[in-house]
Amino acid sequence: MNNRLTRKTFLLRSLAGLGAIFGLSWGTKAILNPVKPTIKGRILGANHQIGHLLRNLSILKKSDEKQSGEIIEVPILIVGTGIAGLSAARKLHKAGHKNFLLVDLEDHIGGNADAGRNETTSYPWAAHYLPIPNNEDKELLTFLEEHNIITGYNSDGLPIYNEYHLCQSPQERLFLKGRWQEGLIPNYGISENDRKQISDFLALMNQYRQEKGIDGRWAFDIPLALASKDEVYRQLDIISMTDFLSQHHFDSEYLLWYVNYCCRDDYGITSTNTSAYAGIHYFAARRGKADNAETNAVLTWAEGNNFLAKALSTDFKDKIRTKTLVTQVNWNNDGVEATAYDWNKNVSVKIKAQRIILATPQFVNQRILPKESIQISTDSFQYAPWLVANITVNKVPIERDGFLCWDNVAYNSTSLGYISATHQQVSRQLDKWVLTYYLPLSHKSPVEARKEAIQKTYEGWTEEILTDLESFHPNIRATVEEINLKIWGHGMIAPTLGFLSSENRKLASQNIDNRIFFAHSDLSGISIFEESFYQGNRVANEILPYLSIS
Repeated sequence: MNNRLTRKTFLLRSLAGLGAIFGLSWGTKAILNPVKPTIKGRILGANHQIGHLLRNLSILKKSDEKQSGEIIEVPILIVGTGIAGLSAARKLHKAGHKNFLLVDLEDHIGGNADAGRNETTSYPWAAHYLPIPNNEDKELLTFLEEHNIITGYNSDGLPIYNEYHLCQSPQERLFLKGRWQEGLIPNYGISENDRKQISDFLALMNQYRQEKGIDGRWAFDIPLALASKDEVYRQLDIISMTDFLSQHHFDSEYLLWYVNYCCRDDYGITSTNTSAYAGIHYFAARRGKADNAETNAVLTWAEGNNFLAKALSTDFKDKIRTKTLVTQVNWNNDGVEATAYDWNKNVSVKIKAQRIILATPQFVNQRILPKESIQISTDSFQYAPWLVANITVNKVPIERDGFLCWDNVAYNSTSLGYISATHQQVSRQLDKWVLTYYLPLSHKSPVEARKEAIQKTYEGWTEEILTDLESFHPNIRATVEEINLKIWGHGMIAPTLGFLSSENRKLASQNIDNRIFFAHSDLSGISIFEESFYQGNRVANEILPYLSIS
């Protein structure tokens, strides 16, 4: 028996003490200051205003009059420093092609793997975890080895994960019927019929996890490109997840809530708008095995997936230029020329390359490429808007009947609840905690939700957030010191009905004249780290035959 005191064991013992010390901190009004505190903060992420300049290029023409005279010549230009763009650059760099340039609209890298920091901790602004990958995803496993996230392999070839990157216990809790329960699947106070339906549904999902199509491929896989093309599974894409549940006679309100929560969590849309294929994929595509972790284990960091973005860029940080918005791309037999707007200096620059990788979403590509070169209809590419808030509190959110977990969700809340950005910290005493609150704006169409989100004031948003949190933390308002917000107008691609199996989606990844190449998670149809990583590596492998070692 291994008696080594692991970080996970230490955390569990520490939490037992914290429960005794702080067990009443949010549950007893008497110990809280009744005076309403002043909450500071603001709405961040105003660069959507810069991005929206693509809709009115006449404004940008004024910057052309202030040309810096700078002309950059480079064999490969990569537009976008999200996970796809960074993954493509990593692959090229490892293959010996180190003469490239990455540019990004923002003043930082990572795309929706963005992060912030205050005096207490780093915290994510969007993507915040990576489930342990499927063991067949060798490229991703190699990347994790490179950065000591995987420390080795056991005698059976199973990866050994660094415990400091595995999400520590306790991981998840659900506020249901006035109390917290362990795990997110409804369990407390529900009927036997509800329990049976939940059990039957999970058994069905496990059945799909083990199935293979007539082509010998897994019915559901990550990346999606490796999954079976069997028509019996493709047909699931043309019905909604809600209809799938109805067809299988699932009507438990708790099961329906849970599946809807999962669709909103991974896709930003409701189960009514999510294709059944995507809905099942959430449950059936992961089969990762490890020496020291369960299949459902996740890797996480205080700053979320920005940790992975920085790891991807380790070897080529000097090749990245931020605050640079590409506004136009043209090409001929001699190469590609991109016009870019340096919004920090308010000047335009020219970038000449032999080839370009657009690691940008389709709604951006359609603005910067000549209309006659657009090979697809972008109407089917729908993007789910989100609001994310990072909330600093001065009392630990522990109730009488549970510990603060990494993921904290309330049944029937409009939000997805919050994660604790300070969860992985066990090395020091904390006097403040940062809660990262997620709200997919799935109550309206994406266009309407985006407009509403941008028009709402900071005060309006903070009041909505606090009202939601008060439904399961009655005294939270008195503990909040700061709330900062970020609106993601096009947060992630939405796998709506028919999109994953559409020819339109497949066509979008085809290069143009072996000059313009595409890499983004919207080409997969599901916005998760593994798909972005796959798209970056795919496009790098596609472009490599056209390159000479530099």
